[in-house]
Amino acid sequence: MRVGILALQHESNTFIRTATTLADFEYDVLATGDKIYPIFKSSAHEIGGFFAGLTETELEAVPIFVARALPGGTITAETVDTLINRMLAALKEAGPLDGLLVAPHGAGVSESERDLDGYWLSLVRDAVGPDLPIICTLDAHANVSQKMIDACNATIVYRTNPHIDQKDRGIEAARLMDRTLKGEVKPTQAACFVPVAINIERQHTSSEPCDSLYYVANKMLQTPGVLSNSIILGFPYADVEEMGSGFIVVTDDNPAQARELADELGQTLINRRDEFKAHLIGIEDALDRAEQMEGPVCFLDMGDNIGGGSPADGTTILHAIKARRGPTSFACLYDPEAAQAAIAAGPGIHLPELAMGGKTDDLHGAPLVANVTVISVHDGDFTEAEVRHGGKTEFHMGPTAVVQTDFGLTIMLNSHRTPPFSLGQLTSCNIHPGDYQILVAKGVQAPLAAYRPVCPNLIRVNTPGVTSADMEHFDYQYRRKPLFPFEPIN
Repeated sequence: MRVGILALQHESNTFIRTATTLADFEYDVLATGDKIYPIFKSSAHEIGGFFAGLTETELEAVPIFVARALPGGTITAETVDTLINRMLAALKEAGPLDGLLVAPHGAGVSESERDLDGYWLSLVRDAVGPDLPIICTLDAHANVSQKMIDACNATIVYRTNPHIDQKDRGIEAARLMDRTLKGEVKPTQAACFVPVAINIERQHTSSEPCDSLYYVANKMLQTPGVLSNSIILGFPYADVEEMGSGFIVVTDDNPAQARELADELGQTLINRRDEFKAHLIGIEDALDRAEQMEGPVCFLDMGDNIGGGSPADGTTILHAIKARRGPTSFACLYDPEAAQAAIAAGPGIHLPELAMGGKTDDLHGAPLVANVTVISVHDGDFTEAEVRHGGKTEFHMGPTAVVQTDFGLTIMLNSHRTPPFSLGQLTSCNIHPGDYQILVAKGVQAPLAAYRPVCPNLIRVNTPGVTSADMEHFDYQYRRKPLFPFEPIN
């Protein structure tokens, strides 16, 4: 029996001014047919899990179409039309199928379709008919719609943040497909869309308040008839009607049970909703605390969270470090112009008043102007052997330079936005984490998988920007109401 594999993945931040285009997908992953397997065979991504899980069975994996781009702004209508047309054409060319494993992100938004993932999943369902089993995986930072639920027989969401279980969820989906096609089970699902938005600062799944919420969900998995359940943490940077948190339960041919248990999980969150409001620490407070802590201290720059689509050139923390003339710190900035200037100068050369970062927009701080010495230059390529957030193993920062200021701050300047998901980003450029009191990582939860092993302390810093942890900062036009914490709920 033949099981197709489809994916269109993008986490769309609708508050970003720059749109996501076809070139962004071409830079990351845009592949069909036999070109897909070599990309994901060794990855910790859910598509790698699809392949690994199907290998355990007698089912044939049929890779059809995969498109993925780094989180960014709303996708252009033209790009979506191109991607979906290619997807549906590849699906038709794949021939007869017995099932589909699909991997949307869950927070995709286009200029033409605000519920992008619900839109393309519905088109796929229409193309294959009502009887073909479709099993879906989702990022935990999804904004799930009923349209997405209706298009699939089962939906399985990552259970960790940082997302280090992606491959496991892909294997789980493949195993469920095998049981489904053997006639052992008949998945039915229901979702509860809770009127609560869990703040991203509270979304670390192995810490409270999330840890005990997952304990309740994991205990429910022991209930007879339950095949799967999932917690939707939500993605607050997509201004869509579905923005917020929720729960999915998959049962064996028992939709009433799925509905009852999903609602039960939803009520648990409603009862504890105050625990999921943000605890915000400002920049100056964070610096005061860091001076008293064992280093390195990881500063999580929440307003410039690359994994949430930010520009990666925010400078607000760096200006504060400059004003204090320390402590010894390291940060990475996306700035092709400054990187090229440092590369052209070469190692050992002093560059007066180099302007770094703060060039994409006016939301993340002004350029940091400093006298620097070029320490080293690199091609920006590195690999990650461990399981880290996102499941990637190969990274490409583009031409990269490391410079040192005269006030204790070392800055890596790269030519491509690169999220801090791997310490290889530092070590590949001869940066030793232990040399610094503060390591600035542009994220909220995702960097923890890489940085926690070398940072005895971490502080989530409330910085301004398109990924601010202060949800009151955003002017939402489409979100549902009432939605806690914006409005009270009963």
